[in-house]
Amino acid sequence: MAVSAEQVRSLRDQTGAGIMDCKVALEASDGDIEKAIAALREKGLASAAKRVGRDTNEGVIETYIHTGGRVGALVELGCETDFVARTEEFQKLAHDIALQVAAMDPVYVDVDEIEEGDDRPQAQIALMLQPFIKNNSASVGEMVKELAGKVGENIKVVRFTRLAVGE
Repeated sequence: MAVSAEQVRSLRDQTGAGIMDCKVALEASDGDIEKAIAALREKGLASAAKRVGRDTNEGVIETYIHTGGRVGALVELGCETDFVARTEEFQKLAHDIALQVAAMDPVYVDVDEIEEGDDRPQAQIALMLQPFIKNNSASVGEMVKELAGKVGENIKVVRFTRLAVGE
């Protein structure tokens, strides 16, 4: 099936993927935008998985203070290069994760940190498993992997802390 330049442009605007990747995904899905988005997402997640072992020595420290100043969070989101750390998408994700930490009060970054004997539900206490507060159809971990696939670097939540008055 022939894919129009407008379809490719539209898919590129929605996903941030490369022009040729968008064209190939649209051709493979017979012009179905939703299927093409899903295919690009899978490809991005697969390529993000290959980068997991890379060092994340750059990044940002992001804060979120809830209205009224009674709850706050501090998050370190790491990446491989300063270039990615300065992008609007990366900084927005860091801010959204700080918001997540303030609102959902996770205890651990990921499941491998959960202490033996902690019987609370993993999706409640591990940040990366929690439903993303701004998109309940994905977890925080999936949102991090999605951005990693889009920017082509390893991205990870290094650490976080949450403060609440009286706790």
